[in-house]
Amino acid sequence: MLQQAIALIIILFFVFRLFILKKRAGVSANEFIFWLVFWFIAGLGVIFVKDLDRLAAALGFSASGIQIILYAAVAVLFYMNFRLRLKIEKMDKDMTKVVREIALKEKDVKSEAQNPKSEINSKF
Repeated sequence: MLQQAIALIIILFFVFRLFILKKRAGVSANEFIFWLVFWFIAGLGVIFVKDLDRLAAALGFSASGIQIILYAAVAVLFYMNFRLRLKIEKMDKDMTKVVREIALKEKDVKSEAQNPKSEINSKF
């Protein structure tokens, strides 16, 4: 009972922090909904942990309900890490593309500044 109360207090703290982040525009609407649903489900898991034990036993798992929640949480964390890695990879490619375009534009500007006649001659 004490463990459930502590877990619920921690979950409420994270929900409170989530609302503060939303108010400061620190998270997007999709992220806000995702994390709100996540913490809601976590709270339900904490409240109904005995029912999760029975569900886990009925489904044939040898672990208790809380262990299944931990396994699911680890799986979700691995998935989120994978998505984060993909996003960082895409940002890295985009940044390389932008830097390359800026470098080519600077090179064109410098070459025009050094040879202004060549451009005039090429027009006539």
